[in-house]
Amino acid sequence: MTDRRDNEMAVPGNEDAALDPHASQPGDPIDNPGLPAHQPRPTDVDEAAEKRAERQVAAMFGLSAVCAVLFCVAYFALDIGSEPDMFGGIGAQNLALGLALGLALLLLGVGAIQWARKLMSDHEIVEMRHAVASSEEDRADTVAALKQGVDDSGIGRRPLIRNSMLGAVAALGLPAVVALRDLGELPGSSLEETVWRKGMRIVNDVSGTPIRPEQVEIGQLVNAEPAVFFATDEEGEPVYEGHELQAAKAKAAVILVRIEPSEISPLPAREDWGVQGILCYSKICTHVGCPISLYEQQTHHVLCPCHQSTFDLADNARVLFGPADRPLPQLPLGVDDEGYLVAMSGFQEPVGPSYWERGES
Repeated sequence: MTDRRDNEMAVPGNEDAALDPHASQPGDPIDNPGLPAHQPRPTDVDEAAEKRAERQVAAMFGLSAVCAVLFCVAYFALDIGSEPDMFGGIGAQNLALGLALGLALLLLGVGAIQWARKLMSDHEIVEMRHAVASSEEDRADTVAALKQGVDDSGIGRRPLIRNSMLGAVAALGLPAVVALRDLGELPGSSLEETVWRKGMRIVNDVSGTPIRPEQVEIGQLVNAEPAVFFATDEEGEPVYEGHELQAAKAKAAVILVRIEPSEISPLPAREDWGVQGILCYSKICTHVGCPISLYEQQTHHVLCPCHQSTFDLADNARVLFGPADRPLPQLPLGVDDEGYLVAMSGFQEPVGPSYWERGES
C-alpha cells in the first residue's frame, strides 16, 4: 500500500503535491481518489484555541488523578463495619468508591478523546489498495514443491506404510474415548426424567414444609421442590445428599402460581392439571437451563433473567419472547388425603434445554 505523504517526497519537482496531499501522483491507479480538500480545525489556525484546548485536556487528566486519590481516601476513611457510614440510605463508602472510580475513568477517557480530536495531527492519508494474491509463478512453485514432497515420500508407491500410518493415527482416538468415559456415569434416561412421581408432595424449597392450596394466594409465586429431598431412609440417612442431591435439584425445581381459573387456557387433556387455579411448571428455562422466577402478577408472565425468554403461565407457559423455543414443562397437580398438594405424575416431557434427541412436546 502507498502512503500519499511518501509519494510527495519520492517525486522530485512535484511542488503541487507538497501543497495538496491529495494531488494525483505518477503510478496511482486512479487520477483523483475523490477526497475533499482538507478543512483545518479551529485549534489548527487559532493559537488561543489551541492553548485553551490543551488546558481543558490537562484539567480533565488532573481531575481524573484527584478522583483516583479520593477513591483511596474513601476506602480508608469511611466505615463499613457494624455501624457503617450512610448517605441517603445508601452505604457511604460504596457510593463514594463508585463515584470516585467512575469519574476517574470518565475524565481520563474524555480527556484522551478531546486530545485526539482537537490537538493531535489531523492529516488525511490516501493509501492505494493493491492485489494481495501471490503471483502465478509463486503459486505454481508452491504446488510443484508440494507435489515433489509427495513424490519424495513415496506414499503413493508404498501402500503398506500409508495404510499402517493411517491406522495408527485413527487408533489415537481410542484413548480419548476411554478417557472421556472416566468423566462419570452415562446419562441414561436422566436427561428425560426427574425424581417426580405420582403422589409425591410439593414442598417449599427452603423450609421443606408441604403446601396446602389455601396457603397459595392469587398472584403469588412459590419456589418449590419434591418432598423426597427432605426425606430419610429407614436408617435415618438422607435419601439424596451430596452431588446426587444437587443434580436432582437442578432438574426437579418447580414454581407454583395461583391464577384466577377464568383466566387460564389449558390445553386439551390438561383441564384437570391444576388445583383451584394453582399451576405447577418447571423452574428450568427451556433455552439454556437458567432458573426462572421473575413473575408479573397482572400478565401472568414469567421472565428468564439470563436471556429474557418470557412465558405465559396462564396459557400453558407458551413462549412469548426470547430465544427459548419450547414452553415450560407442566407438572399435573392433585391433593392427597391430608389436603396437601402432590404431583399426579412425573413431567410428561424432558425438562430443561432442548437437545437433538428430545422429542416434540
